[in-house]
Amino acid sequence: MLVMQTDYKWREPLIRFVLIFMCFAFWRGGLQVIAFSLLILAWVLDGGIDRFKQVLKEPLVQAILLLCIVLLVGLSWSEYSLHGRIKWLKYFFLLLFIPFYSLLNPARLPWVLGSLLASYGAVLGLGVYHWQVLEVQGIPALGMSYLSFSAILGAGVVVSIGVACTIRVTWARWMLWVLAGVLLFIQFHQGGRVLLLATFMALLLMVLLRHSLDTRKLFAIVVSLLIAVAVFAYSSPVFKERFMLIKQDIALLQQGNFSSSMGYRLAMWDVGLHGIAERPFLGYGTGMAQVYFDRTIQTYKDGIYRELPSFQETSHFHNDWIEIGMHTGILGMSCLGFLYWAWYQSLRRRQLQIFAAGMLCYIFIAGLTDSFLVFSKTPLLLLMITAIALHWQSLSDQNYHKVG
Repeated sequence: MLVMQTDYKWREPLIRFVLIFMCFAFWRGGLQVIAFSLLILAWVLDGGIDRFKQVLKEPLVQAILLLCIVLLVGLSWSEYSLHGRIKWLKYFFLLLFIPFYSLLNPARLPWVLGSLLASYGAVLGLGVYHWQVLEVQGIPALGMSYLSFSAILGAGVVVSIGVACTIRVTWARWMLWVLAGVLLFIQFHQGGRVLLLATFMALLLMVLLRHSLDTRKLFAIVVSLLIAVAVFAYSSPVFKERFMLIKQDIALLQQGNFSSSMGYRLAMWDVGLHGIAERPFLGYGTGMAQVYFDRTIQTYKDGIYRELPSFQETSHFHNDWIEIGMHTGILGMSCLGFLYWAWYQSLRRRQLQIFAAGMLCYIFIAGLTDSFLVFSKTPLLLLMITAIALHWQSLSDQNYHKVG
């Protein structure tokens, strides 16, 4: 008994330290490997393997495991060499949801929530400093591009409104709406056009679901959102610049020049859909997406896309569905659809339907013009928020039934 008590005395502080460290370290690429390794070690020490069957009942856990297993199996019919870029490995970061979710309990939950909020606030402050003082988009100090920073801002907006739609305290709801407005304003000064659209569409969906039975309130909120968006857009030189770039991209496309943001994506999708049509069921094997593009553009459509790698180095297909489809075909795309469904179901089971709908709407739209799931920070952030939400809501339900 004394040995068990001594073991607990050092084990519990260690696990809390690892969880807190994880909340801060995942923002920085150089610290991620250390944080992930410590997280898995803490999970093992906490008896996570023994509880794995219980955790496996969660639909989101099942979907993540299935997607990763399919990607692993996809290596068997791939010509992929470990030399070169290995973006596809970032899909396996999703597996970190399992130990993180398993380690949470009522005693650790406040520590983790406070740490994640503090780390998000620190990153936000750093991003505002780069924007306002250094006049730089993104956060170069963290290796975060303007797209990545815009993505975490959009995630903050969606989560703030999602939480606001679930709580009953009036002042807290207003504070969350104000926070969402501030984050949206900052996002308008970053260059992620589709991420802005994803944020706005998720907002509209949550408002519609929350106030669908109150037409007057729904109308007032939608009008207020449209006015706010118009004001933010008018006050943002970055937004105006990105809007002008759309016209320039269209003009280049009319000349048959694909060396632009829009042209590059259209070329990637064209080649990607062609590749999926050639091997629809199993794709070309895990890791072959980049290789296929660089090979195919030499002859596809008389080589009209041949010069694109000099415009931008091939990394991914800028679309979650095409990227997965290139790796593992319809099999992988089915797993991606299951992942979205399971993510929603896990939250819906805790009566968080509006929050779930907004988050999945944001992820889905963001993934249409970028391979959102291989962003190493934003999907992890959303998974950590999901884990906290699942435990917090379960704890709230237990307390409610005890009072009842």
